[in-house]
Amino acid sequence: MKTAAVPALPRPWRRHLAWPLLAATIALACTGIASAQDKPEMKKDAGLTSLITETPEAGFALAVRLSQKAVGTVQTDVEIRKALRPAYAHDPNSLIAVSHVVATHFQTIAAANNYWRK
Repeated sequence: MKTAAVPALPRPWRRHLAWPLLAATIALACTGIASAQDKPEMKKDAGLTSLITETPEAGFALAVRLSQKAVGTVQTDVEIRKALRPAYAHDPNSLIAVSHVVATHFQTIAAANNYWRK
């Protein structure tokens, strides 16, 4: 049985999909920056030493924090992240992309915690 090759996405689609994902990850980073500025103790230690959490709620909070740390690691210039924020802050596609990134992290954390089964 011969299978047909799946064609690659055309360039406009790649560009169209890449911007919302980039914007989403930057949005998470900016949210983290604001939180860290409100709580100076968060700047010292990210606390990302384990995926194991007590509850699903703590797992979700960890998923958000992982997403924020990823953006901060990739784009270390705070001023650039702040400058890009107006471009994606009100874009529904960016918000959907943010949700997808967090959901992917949460899926990994849930599996690491055996879905919090006792």
